[in-house]
Amino acid sequence: MGRLTGSRAPLVGALTAEGISVVGTRISMIAIPWFVLSTTGSATQTGLVAAAEIAPLVVFKALGGPLLDRLGPRRVTLACDLLSAVVVGAVPLLHDLGLLSFPLLLCLVAVAGALRGPGDAGKGAMAPEIARVAGYSLERVSGLGSAIERTSSMGGAALAGLLVASVGAAHAIYVDAATFLVSFVVLAVTTRGLGQPVPPERDADPTSYATELRQGWDFLRTDPVLVAICAMVAVTNLVDQAYVAVLAPVWARESGAGVAVLGTLFAVMSGASVVGALVAARWGETLPRYRTYVLAFLVCGAPRYVVMALESPLWAVFAVTAVAGVASGFLNPILGAVILERIPPHLLGRVTSLETALCFSLMPLGGILGGLAATGLGISPALLLAGAAYLLATMAPTRVPSFRRMDRVPAVDARTEPRQDTAAPA
Repeated sequence: MGRLTGSRAPLVGALTAEGISVVGTRISMIAIPWFVLSTTGSATQTGLVAAAEIAPLVVFKALGGPLLDRLGPRRVTLACDLLSAVVVGAVPLLHDLGLLSFPLLLCLVAVAGALRGPGDAGKGAMAPEIARVAGYSLERVSGLGSAIERTSSMGGAALAGLLVASVGAAHAIYVDAATFLVSFVVLAVTTRGLGQPVPPERDADPTSYATELRQGWDFLRTDPVLVAICAMVAVTNLVDQAYVAVLAPVWARESGAGVAVLGTLFAVMSGASVVGALVAARWGETLPRYRTYVLAFLVCGAPRYVVMALESPLWAVFAVTAVAGVASGFLNPILGAVILERIPPHLLGRVTSLETALCFSLMPLGGILGGLAATGLGISPALLLAGAAYLLATMAPTRVPSFRRMDRVPAVDARTEPRQDTAAPA
């Protein structure tokens, strides 16, 4: 294999770091709910732990936009990865020492979520610069990133099932902590010189943090396409969070399938989505965004919940999940390209952080509502209810005209274009 050129090194490094990080996140996504279920037996407490992680993630992601622009997304991401390794590693360590109470677990996962918010936002904010340096389109970079994410999710989910079954849920979390350290090293080595702070405009008066945050919000709220995407994805993320954090683990336990089958199910979903993501990376630029987006969401949503609720045989659950996975692989490349191309470079950190936070804003309720539904209604009715909510949300693009503008590239106007005398990045 030839030597890696400098222009491609940041792309390869960012994709590698993301893949490693996703493996760890996937392990925790299975290990932590199973750990809570096995130690407390409570679906409600399992949902509370999920909410404790997601709520600060949303808040700090929303508030961290100006920080990314001021300090630079690379610096913020590296700091968050390093601190996350310490916080996540403390969970199994304290458990082994007999010092991990449920309130302390809630605090640790809350801190981990708070760090993950700006850390993930920083990686996303670097994507346009990395694409430009590599000479790739946003669709291609988003598609490659999605393929790496899905592949890592598949491997992480399968590994999680094996680790939890062999060494226990608590000890499996050590691997997640280690992935943060590896991701930190890879990103630090391969992205030097990128992700710098946004330079201030010449002769411009200093602005406050609140003013910069408001500038991002003012841009976001006036773009109807971004607003429509935020609203719809917030609902689907809520349902998906209920599924991942509570409904699927409870289904695996009550049906007798077990944690190994749960990990395999998540791995099948992720593995199949790699196929969709690779197709999107290769031919995404030629596909109609709106139609592909609607069809993919319809296929990857409600059917998964219904087949599990009807107590179908495992082969049917896996088959439906595989088809859903292929469809879901098309979503992130489309969303990534639409979102990034609509935001001017000088507002990228602020707007992407707010946009992602809004998409995540209902996720804290997902774990709580999933726990309450599984406890109060039973797992099958809870899954049917979740599937119905998903179906309603995925029909939104057919009723809201703003979604049809996803196929258009917005013209840059005087309101969004940065001043010509802006200093060049370092």
